[in-house]
Amino acid sequence: MTQALTHFIQSYGVLAVILLMAAESCAVPFPSEVIMPVAGLLAGLGKMSLLAAILGGTLGSLLGSLVAFGLAARFGEPLLLGPGRWVGFSRAHLALASGWFQRHGASTTFFGRVLPVVRTYISFPAGLARIDLRRFAAFTVAGSLIWCAALAALGDAVGANYTRVAGGIARAAVVIAVLVVIALAAWFVKGRRGVGGDTAR
Repeated sequence: MTQALTHFIQSYGVLAVILLMAAESCAVPFPSEVIMPVAGLLAGLGKMSLLAAILGGTLGSLLGSLVAFGLAARFGEPLLLGPGRWVGFSRAHLALASGWFQRHGASTTFFGRVLPVVRTYISFPAGLARIDLRRFAAFTVAGSLIWCAALAALGDAVGANYTRVAGGIARAAVVIAVLVVIALAAWFVKGRRGVGGDTAR
């Protein structure tokens, strides 16, 4: 996947960053932990503007989040506890997210956008809770901007010194990929257990 994402970003630039980050915010498994560092790396190599990469990632995150928010607000629990079960949603997850929004309001969106894995799904319970759309958008932009800037800056720093650190990055990429897969698997398994519990009840 990393090779495919890298090739796509190299071929289509900022547009690819926007599309991939939008898809990631709709629960499509395109990890921003790969997308944004690759964009930053290309910026470090002089093949893309770093600012454009960051703004593109933020815009894509907002667009995808608005789609996810709208779907959840329109179709509600039947969507999240129906097809959503296959990406790990369960009634327990929705109850937990609902509690966050009740205690902290729309600001929950901001913190969710800077947490790995959680950021991919946070827009769905936000839409289900029907929080104020303008505040949702503002917190989404704020959180996504920080996330995208941090990852792109890391990639940019790597790009500027690519020939010296390529070997270490390759090894680190394997570790990061394993950790991301473990996190996604844990989320999925927990969600499927919740599905089983819901069915039993």
